[in-house]
Amino acid sequence: MILAPKDLYEKLEFDKVLELLEAECLGAFGKEKIQNLAIETEVDPIKARLLNVNEYKLTILESDHFPVEPYPEISEDVRMLEIEDYVLSIEAVQRISRILNILKKIIDFFTKTRKEAYPNLFALIAYLEFDKTLIAEINRVIDEEGNVKPNASPELQIIRRKLNSKHKELDRKFRTLINLYKQKGWLADTVESFRNGRRVLTVPSEHKRKIRGIIHDESSTGKTAFIEPEGIIDINNDIFDLEQEEKREIYRILKALSAAIRPYAHHLLTYRELIADFDVIQSKGKLAYRMNANMPKLKNYPHFGFIRAFHPLLFLKNQSQGKVTVPFDLSLQGSNRILVLSGPNAGGKSITMKTIGLQQLMIQAGMLIPCDPISEIGIFDKIFADIGDQQSLEDDLSTYSSRLQNMKLFLDQSDEKTMILIDEFGSGTDPKIGGAIAESILRELNFKKVFGVITTHYSNLKMMAFKTKGIVNGSMTFNQETLSPTYQMKVGRPGSSYAFEIAQKSGLSRKILNYAKHKSGKNEKAVDELLIDLQREKKELEEKLANLAAREKDLQRLIKNYDNLHKDLEYKRKKFKLESKEQSLQQVAQDNRDMEKLIREIREEKNLEKAKELASRVREEKKQLSEDVSGLKHDVYYKEDSAAATKEKKPIEVGDFVRLRTGGASGKVDAIEKGKAIVLMGLMKMTANVKDLVHANEPIDIRSTKSVQTDIVSSSAKFESKIDLRGLRKEEAIKIFEDFVDKALISSVNQIRVVHGKGDGILRTAVRQKLKEYKGIKDIRHPESNDGGDGVTIVEFE
Repeated sequence: MILAPKDLYEKLEFDKVLELLEAECLGAFGKEKIQNLAIETEVDPIKARLLNVNEYKLTILESDHFPVEPYPEISEDVRMLEIEDYVLSIEAVQRISRILNILKKIIDFFTKTRKEAYPNLFALIAYLEFDKTLIAEINRVIDEEGNVKPNASPELQIIRRKLNSKHKELDRKFRTLINLYKQKGWLADTVESFRNGRRVLTVPSEHKRKIRGIIHDESSTGKTAFIEPEGIIDINNDIFDLEQEEKREIYRILKALSAAIRPYAHHLLTYRELIADFDVIQSKGKLAYRMNANMPKLKNYPHFGFIRAFHPLLFLKNQSQGKVTVPFDLSLQGSNRILVLSGPNAGGKSITMKTIGLQQLMIQAGMLIPCDPISEIGIFDKIFADIGDQQSLEDDLSTYSSRLQNMKLFLDQSDEKTMILIDEFGSGTDPKIGGAIAESILRELNFKKVFGVITTHYSNLKMMAFKTKGIVNGSMTFNQETLSPTYQMKVGRPGSSYAFEIAQKSGLSRKILNYAKHKSGKNEKAVDELLIDLQREKKELEEKLANLAAREKDLQRLIKNYDNLHKDLEYKRKKFKLESKEQSLQQVAQDNRDMEKLIREIREEKNLEKAKELASRVREEKKQLSEDVSGLKHDVYYKEDSAAATKEKKPIEVGDFVRLRTGGASGKVDAIEKGKAIVLMGLMKMTANVKDLVHANEPIDIRSTKSVQTDIVSSSAKFESKIDLRGLRKEEAIKIFEDFVDKALISSVNQIRVVHGKGDGILRTAVRQKLKEYKGIKDIRHPESNDGGDGVTIVEFE
């Protein structure tokens, strides 16, 4: 990441955000990491950091305490430990133990449920090598208060037992001597004290020769002597010897413990690093919680898509004072990349611009930002800013000279992955010349395809933004009734400075304002108003064009839907008509049977003329109905294919490769006679109506031995394995049944179901008789009576 100028953090107040993070840290190493926080330019590491912080924020929201705690610095202890035979102090062992125990708590925190709830945090320790026996070894030696336990070794246990015994003996004898000398009035009011590690009596100087013993000290006035009585000197000597033995034994224990810890020296530094990482995450998470910050959507390219964004520091300040912070939206559409922001002074232009830069630094530093989570934030490789007075006495630069130097740097180093932030662009010199130079610089920056936010009061820059592709106007709105800024930003229209209105509110006299208005003339305000009107009309026109385009798109979709619905409705209408006709045909067949019965009765009555007339009329009705059914079948099933065939204008001939319209395997036409075609499919022959066939590609022969292979997945999927022959004459039924069985064999179905009814059993017998002509039939049976019984025949194929 390239940042300019050097004090960019201060210009954008990112240093104050880092101070807030440091205040949340629990250890010195975490604070050091915050001070050296990297600004990433790759989307993956940024996203990984954001996910960690977002999950920690979730633990706060869920009141699920994450066990990262204040931790000590152990780098120096580890460095000394790596020296052979170096013995750690008890304090150093305590610090190491603290690190180990914190890490153990973090590891134990991740139960199965928490691993699923916080997968990214768990990933930080998922493959960590951690030996809990080291904690057990330290705890065996050192207690919670940092003392070596009496049972740390058998020798130490014996020494401390003897020490306790000697202290009790000393206490007993000392009290006896105190009572004796007190009765004689030889002791001072304080009675006893400690000098040189020895328990002594406080004796007035006039009585010091009366008590035999060693004088260890005298008071500064010389009025009190501190005497170790002769009777306890030997006991004190024994205690001193035992204490020295205790120190030697503790040193030996610590030396052995240091040797046990030494192999883990490298691991300890890893643990320290990991806890510091969790410290940084928790500091970011706590600050995000205070700021009401969220994780936006990341884009792997430069992009502005801020929704309801706040300045983080302003939000915290207003929150503490109970004030409302006004959010802003900045989402540049199309090819727009640079926002020229205008409006009144103290209206929020600079704070809005700083918010954009500050939030960009925060997001690329792995921090959540106060905005709506649907915001879309891009990634930049360079961030340049020119904000505030940069006058330098050391470099002999005026304010305007320093700004020009910044502009030169921006022009030299900026590219399409650069964010530019410039406050009060063009100011600091003569307005006309400054405005012209600013316009030229802006033109060059736009040519370099940079992204940026520029604040200004210059009309020529507003006009340029109106005319130039890639640059768009924006304004901070102003309430003219209350003469106060609203701090709301509107993208797409320039803003007025409202200088006279603000001057009036500040208390300047009408005389001064009138003279100023007279000197400024009407042109300045007219330009602003003209720009606003033009921008509004342009926006309205663009919106109308967008609405027309959307309506045209919707209209095309509706037309397409209408066509589809019309075709579907027509198909369903004809199909319904076909089904009605077929049902009528079945009814006619039934009427036929009734008619034949009636004819037999008439014959019996010898009325032949009447019988002939009735029979002829029935045949005519049946013929007409059959023609209607055939026509509807053609409309429903063959019309689309007929249209395609008309386009092809190629009839089916002998030698063509064809397939059934319903799908399935393809074959070669061997012969055509009377509208029927014999099709060879491997070693099989199939007879089908020519109109039921369509042209197909020649099948690819991949057989290594003689076999019959057909692609029948599609056909099987479409074939209906049930047929109803009820109501048909025997000849018609057998013909339909024959076609049905042929298609069943081609489709390779395992079973078919034939509904013929019970009646006199004529159709049942005819079906069984016809099935004898086919090979490959495994079984012929009737189902249970509740499933059709003798009125249904089930055929299973091999």
